[in-house]
Amino acid sequence: MRREDRCEVRIIDAEKVKKISETLISGLEATQLADVFDALSDPTRLRIVSAIAAAGEVCVCDIAGSLGMTQSAISHQLRLLRTTGVLKNRKQGRMVFYTLASEHIGKIYEAAVAHVRQQ
Repeated sequence: MRREDRCEVRIIDAEKVKKISETLISGLEATQLADVFDALSDPTRLRIVSAIAAAGEVCVCDIAGSLGMTQSAISHQLRLLRTTGVLKNRKQGRMVFYTLASEHIGKIYEAAVAHVRQQ
């Protein structure tokens, strides 16, 4: 641990420790959240999320066309995004359409983009 990352004096603020303990996410929640961030850590997957966030419900063909990739390459990424709860899909006949799984995912994406553009 780097010296700048630790206190030189060990004084515990009991109120802060109590507040943190009451609101700290569980180990399971931390693991699930890490899975979401892991799914979003790939540039191609982020571009897929970007396309879906912009267009709403999008079929695999349109995502592949927008990103200039094959459907099979996109399908692999979509499967990972779906299994981690980032996206959900709907089948209509022989077509599969994807949307963001919740508005929370959209907000996470928008906040991250705003953060990057701010810098």
